[in-house]
Order: sequence, then C-alpha cells, then structure tokens
Amino acid sequence: MDLKLKIWRQKNSADKGRLVEIEAKGINEHLSFLEMLDVVNEDLQKKGIEPVAFDSDCREGICGVCSLVINGIPHGPDRGTAVCQLQMRRFKDGDTITIEPWRVKAFPVVKDLVTDRSALDRIIQAGGFISVNTGSVPEANAIPVGKEQAETAMDVAACIGCGACVAACKNASAMLFVAAKVSHLAALPQGQVERGRRVAGMVARMDKEGFGNCSNQYECEAVCPKEISVSFIAKMNREYFKAHKEDP
Repeated sequence: MDLKLKIWRQKNSADKGRLVEIEAKGINEHLSFLEMLDVVNEDLQKKGIEPVAFDSDCREGICGVCSLVINGIPHGPDRGTAVCQLQMRRFKDGDTITIEPWRVKAFPVVKDLVTDRSALDRIIQAGGFISVNTGSVPEANAIPVGKEQAETAMDVAACIGCGACVAACKNASAMLFVAAKVSHLAALPQGQVERGRRVAGMVARMDKEGFGNCSNQYECEAVCPKEISVSFIAKMNREYFKAHKEDP
C-alpha cells in the first residue's frame, strides 16, 4: 500500500523543526510500524536524503524506547501496545499518517523523533530502588509475600517507563509513572524501610524536572502500553500524605 507520511524533522534541540511530507510506497501490510520506517529510511538514503532519526531497541514492547505520537496518539491507535507492536495492517492504502516525538518540555527533542527522557531516570534515582544491605541473595521463599500484594506489585512493575502517560496528559504529568514505581515497592516487604523517603524524594524530583500535576482525565491510562490503572495515583497520594504526616 501507498501512504503519505508527515514526519517531524528537527536537526537538533536548537532547531525549530517542522513536519515534512514523505511518500511511502509499496508498504507491506505485514510490516510493523518501525519496520515501515526502516523501509522509508532505506529509500531516503538511496535518494541521498538523511534518514529519519527514531529510537528503537527490543521491538517487543518491553523497553519503551519506541516512543512516537502517531496521528496525535502516543504509541498509536492500538490500546495496550507500544509503537513497535503496531502493525501496518492497522492502516489503509492512501492514508496520511502524522508522526511526531513526545511533545513534553521535560523531554527535549534531540533530533527528529528522538527525545531525551532522562528526566524519568533522575526520578528513579531519587528513590525508585531498594538500598538496604541484605548480604547474600536470600532464598526465594524466605520472605513470604501475600498473593494480593504480589499481584499488585507485578501489575505496576509492568511499567516500561516510556513516558506515554506524560505525552498524553495536557499538563505533562508524570504521576502515573511515579505512582507505578512507588506502588510497586510499597507493596513488597523489601520496600518498607525506605517507603516514606522514597515517595517524598521521587515526587520532589518529579516537580523539579518540570512535570505538571494530574488532570484527572485518564489520558495516561488510555495510552499506557501496559494499561496501568490511574488508581495507583491515588495510592501514591496516600503514600505521600502518610510520609509527610509521619515526618517529625
């Protein structure tokens, strides 16, 4: 099938950038979206045009690197999938597809469709870990974890840190991301020691990075490739309130 692509081209973070129309001809409907971009880039190189820069790694919906806004929707039209899992059969011959990077101040554009999402890494560094020294690796069943707690932890541990929740929110809020990381460790026995410091540090860093507040419109949950519930934002708020209430 033949497609018309409107792709964001930007030389660097200082460049203004613009949408450029590129023809994609003879695209096989069985290709993934990223494979389609590979084909387009091969054609551009043959014509002596610089290929479009975009991020990818696992291409299996695991790493979250393939972060694109497709026709105004982070990760595209399919619910519960990353861009790398989007198949070209989702589109029709003659379609116009607009492809843009995350539109978030905290994620500056590096080049074309590539953005710097290291702000999320800095939030993790502020508390999204367990630093208690435990010696050698304990036996797996030494610390009993209830079924409900284990399932809750697994639900939020599924977050791949792609930033789609931020890109979808009109306030560029990272609260679903932070809530997932906070709730994951708060549900486990190993995470109890640093529970208060964790949520306080991560929320403070989130604010410092320039992310906005929750808009309570659920755009984040709608575009999350792992379908993490906004109910965890309420969980994070309770954790935050408790941490400051207990702070002397």
